[in-house]
Amino acid sequence: MSQAGIINTTSGGSPPNVPTSFVTDSGTAVPAANILNVFTAESAANFDNGIHDTGSGNTITISLTNRQTGLLTTTDASVQTIITFPLGATPGVYLFDGTVQAYDITDVAGGAYNYATGIRTDGATGTILGTEFKDVFEDLAMSAADFNANVSGNNLIIQVQGLAGKTLHWNAFLSYRFVS
Repeated sequence: MSQAGIINTTSGGSPPNVPTSFVTDSGTAVPAANILNVFTAESAANFDNGIHDTGSGNTITISLTNRQTGLLTTTDASVQTIITFPLGATPGVYLFDGTVQAYDITDVAGGAYNYATGIRTDGATGTILGTEFKDVFEDLAMSAADFNANVSGNNLIIQVQGLAGKTLHWNAFLSYRFVS
């Protein structure tokens, strides 16, 4: 013997409220055919809390801000720029910190580095405040490789120096705070 249940569709709780728009820091997104696209991104834009969201059409983009990355391969001992960060036209002070990693695929060796530096800009020219602070962790085979945080005009530049006859893969990251 089987039993069939009857579902009462005239009583019970109300269905949940479904949002019809999503207000962001910059714009509003409205689902289209009940679809809302949500994307993530990285940005060098300056937002004090390090995150910013934008809405347009049926899309929201959530960005990690105040950051920049760079990738580079070196095959000699020349100095090359891996990150160029424009300081902008607003006078103020930046505090940068970041990491640089290098992997020597020729000798299977590596290096990992932390850095911090302060830079003041008058809106046209950047000036390093004091000297950069850096930690160096590397295999002996990497001891001649190096990196530096410098200023060129009104830009912060992160430069790396590879090794003669060696192929190094570099990865650099910076984050910053700014006050004007």
